[in-house]
Amino acid sequence: MPNRKRPIIMRLAVTEDEKKLIEEKMKILGTRNFGAYARKMLIDGYIIKVDYSEQRKLAAEVNKIGVNINQICKRINETGRAFSEDVAELKSRMEDVWQLLKSKL
Repeated sequence: MPNRKRPIIMRLAVTEDEKKLIEEKMKILGTRNFGAYARKMLIDGYIIKVDYSEQRKLAAEVNKIGVNINQICKRINETGRAFSEDVAELKSRMEDVWQLLKSKL
């Protein structure tokens, strides 16, 4: 077919559920031409890729702070006393958590 405007043929396989979903979306758009619909969606459709790297870093930092807090709490439980330095350390760690959260929002 040398005179075709679009000489390259692309194919894809779908499940029965995917086919029904595609047909529903085509109906919403008011088109019955699958080729035109597929071409438009493949060329102009939106792809949303979410980057969770910042959330992973935040979670790692919060985890480190939690480990520090647990160590202080363990020491308090073992000795039965809370030292002012321990309380100050806990407050400092909590402030670190808040600063991390504020910076990411």
